[in-house]
Amino acid sequence: MRGIFISFEGSEGCGKSTQIRLLSERLHALGVPVQTTREPGGTPIGEQIRHLLQFAKEGHAMKPEAELLLFAASRAQVVREVIEPALEAGTTVIADRFLDSTTVYQGVARKLEAAHVRFINRFAIGSCIPAITLVLDLAPEIGRRRILRRPRPVGAADRMESQAPEFYEAVRAGYLALAGAEPDRVRIIDAAPSVDEVQQAIWRILEEKFHGVFAASSL
Repeated sequence: MRGIFISFEGSEGCGKSTQIRLLSERLHALGVPVQTTREPGGTPIGEQIRHLLQFAKEGHAMKPEAELLLFAASRAQVVREVIEPALEAGTTVIADRFLDSTTVYQGVARKLEAAHVRFINRFAIGSCIPAITLVLDLAPEIGRRRILRRPRPVGAADRMESQAPEFYEAVRAGYLALAGAEPDRVRIIDAAPSVDEVQQAIWRILEEKFHGVFAASSL
């Protein structure tokens, strides 16, 4: 049986990495094979693109169009090298960001033409679309405070975390609009409560969406 593809989305500081780790551990405990990946990154090529997009000093002069294409390049590689082979092997794949990040960050917040973004997204992913996308929704000012508390090596400023407040407001609005347009696939989860409460909300949605696939009684 083909594996289930789950993606996590949300603005910076929303807690995606923590929730992905917890969900992966929970599924492993149930005997479900799991592969996690991230964007940009997830492959040797993708990790090089990630460095350029986030940390390289040359990236600070990057134009939105170049940013869009670099994210798409990383995604095209991880789909074919990691995600599709894992799904074909029956493994559940959990992605830390996927095509919706590009729709929202580059299409909405960077104000690139939506039709161009859709075309490039589709070219990059082919038919590989998440069965469910979990958006961790958080007020930008709370996310910003969380980011500032993170330990970070000296000199490792993240370009994508250094945008103006208006950028993150646009990102949040973009995700909410996306959930309104695709309510069956894209689910909004309030990321403000405790880590445990968010985890339980995620699990309830997965039980509802994939009834009987993940045996909650074993938890």
